[in-house]
Amino acid sequence: MSWSYLPHTAEDRKAMLAAIGVEKAEDLLADIPADLRLDRPLNLPQALSEPDLAKHLAALAGSNSDLQQYTCFLGAGAYDHYIPSVVDHILRRSEFYTAYTPYQPEISQGYLQALWEYQALIAELTGMAAANSSLYDGGTAIAEAAMLAAGVNKRSQFLVASTVHPHYRAVLNTYAIDRGYQLNEIAYRDGMLDDRDLQDKCSKAVAAVIVQSPNFFGCIEDLQAVVDAAHAQGALVIAVVDPISLGLLEAPGKLGVDIVVGEGQSLGVPLSFGGPHLGFFATSEKLMRKIPGRIVGQTVDGDGNRGFVLTLQAREQHIRREKATSNICSNQALCALAAAVYLNTVGQEGFQQVADLCLHKTHYAYRQLTAIKGVEAVFGAPFFKEFVVRLNKPAAQVNQQLLADKIIGGLDLGRYYPELADCVLLSVTEKRTRQEIDRLATRLEAIL
Repeated sequence: MSWSYLPHTAEDRKAMLAAIGVEKAEDLLADIPADLRLDRPLNLPQALSEPDLAKHLAALAGSNSDLQQYTCFLGAGAYDHYIPSVVDHILRRSEFYTAYTPYQPEISQGYLQALWEYQALIAELTGMAAANSSLYDGGTAIAEAAMLAAGVNKRSQFLVASTVHPHYRAVLNTYAIDRGYQLNEIAYRDGMLDDRDLQDKCSKAVAAVIVQSPNFFGCIEDLQAVVDAAHAQGALVIAVVDPISLGLLEAPGKLGVDIVVGEGQSLGVPLSFGGPHLGFFATSEKLMRKIPGRIVGQTVDGDGNRGFVLTLQAREQHIRREKATSNICSNQALCALAAAVYLNTVGQEGFQQVADLCLHKTHYAYRQLTAIKGVEAVFGAPFFKEFVVRLNKPAAQVNQQLLADKIIGGLDLGRYYPELADCVLLSVTEKRTRQEIDRLATRLEAIL
């Protein structure tokens, strides 16, 4: 008897080859030139029994350090927030984690409704009129926002704050090369966008001003001032935001921002050694029909029952090529579902509490660390969840010593900003306890 979940027997393989009319598996490679083929066995160890294989894989997994064992003060775009257990419980339902493209709404109502609710939550959180059902990540969202702005304004210049995440700026630059966009950086002063540099560079040729708040240094930017300066020149404003900060800060949409994007990993998505995460994307009503990616809309069927469908497609696969504003089609539906479950689980008051805890714990850590000899405050601007300090020793060396004590230190900013050599960007979420912060301070004082 053959079993579909076991390796095929020699008889199984012989029967399959006979069915397709060849004698051996090598015959399937006849069209591949001999000099391109590997003429030796693969460099793999001998096969293991299932129990031995399980032990081997467990040993490999054990070589990874995780946040169950280490205390994390590293953020810079991916954060160690608490995820309620119900989030993972919902994601593990097979009708969600096996679903892909809901092109047939008659059999995809459950997933379409979940994505519609995610869109509604993001729109409410950002203060915007509409949101899509997610993009790949924060960097992709910025690039897509820039393309939207260029298409609307028929302009090809962008002003990008140097306080925007360096990875996001790198993604944007990659997109810009092929499209002929000109990216001009706005300098920073005291950790924030330099408003004088913005005023000097903003002109009628600028399609959009791209700013992040809280920015890469954790500092809270004056979005209203950016909006006023950009709109005076007919430019749009693209704001990159940390969604958790919106539990305390004013929604960007209420300040006149045209497009709000960001990384949604903080909303119930685990770090997972780097991904997958999700990018959120929301716009004003004026730009609604230009939104890239998928948008789920609410409608009624022939009997008047509520239903959900994909709508307002902006990709050339669905509309005339000359009217398309984006080539992106897929999305991060499972991660978007996690965000929706997270937001519904913590609720409005719980969400505000998470943001409030992040704020107060971050400022407590700031006070404790800057009181240490050898630790110096760098910026004086208001900050949320992250802050920058300068050390009297190389940041990489300090981080290695902290790691030996199972503490993941801050990001070495000298990698991205040469003028901030020996400075670290530290993150404090609601998960960090007073004891953990005090332990970081104690160890840092001993190292320095």
